[in-house]
Amino acid sequence: MVKKKIVALSTYLSELAVLGIQEKKGEDIVRLDLTNIHTSVADYFIIASANSGTQVKAIADSVEKEIYKVTQADPRHKEGFESADWIILDYFDVVVHIFKTEKRHFYGIEELWGDAESTNYQSA
Repeated sequence: MVKKKIVALSTYLSELAVLGIQEKKGEDIVRLDLTNIHTSVADYFIIASANSGTQVKAIADSVEKEIYKVTQADPRHKEGFESADWIILDYFDVVVHIFKTEKRHFYGIEELWGDAESTNYQSA
């Protein structure tokens, strides 16, 4: 008998988001696992950087495409496409943050959630 690992939907969505980021060469990809932080607003934060506003938008579009292709789900809320300095895609339990590099350093989201378990991913 083959045992199958059951993966939570939020974990799967976070992996799809990472794939979408990697497809467009996002940099410094980090997944913060917030499931053990009782005051958190989501299960996962996915954070990535890009070198330009154009790349920030391309990464956000890629994340939406990857998640929609598998789940037919659109983000509950999205914000930041106008300036493309920091785009947020909110999928309830997974929130994706795509920053221009200098904005990411300015806001320091990873430091705000310093007690979360983090996983780093390489660009594709």
